[in-house]
Amino acid sequence: MHEATPLNLPVNLPVNLPDVLAEVTAAFARYEHALVHNEVRALDALFLHSAHTVRYGATANLYGIDAIRAFRSARPSAGLARTLRNTCITTYGRDLATASTEFTREGSARIGRQQQTWVRTPEQGWCVVAAHVSLMDMPKEAAHAA
Repeated sequence: MHEATPLNLPVNLPVNLPDVLAEVTAAFARYEHALVHNEVRALDALFLHSAHTVRYGATANLYGIDAIRAFRSARPSAGLARTLRNTCITTYGRDLATASTEFTREGSARIGRQQQTWVRTPEQGWCVVAAHVSLMDMPKEAAHAA
């Protein structure tokens, strides 16, 4: 387990301040573009450069930016295109946000799910500090509609 550092968080964080929501939405769009085009440097810039950064993926659990960088460099660059749906970005205060989305890939009968926690830092701006990607079988009613 990673050593935790106590934090003092305000109790009443304003949700979805328009300017903050616009910033995180733009950062999320940059992430998505970099992901489907395999822009490894851009992806690296969007993850917090810390040993505390975590990414749980469909095939690997990665702890720390070094493990995430190694995964990104070794990942195949083909077949990355995907269609997002049900994307929900929520900001809390001026420096914390979550981004949740579902995605599909052409030719796959599975639905992907992605959740990210974003934090604004003085050094990197908005960056992902925790991410989780998983796949599930497409519900039968959705498969028939497709």
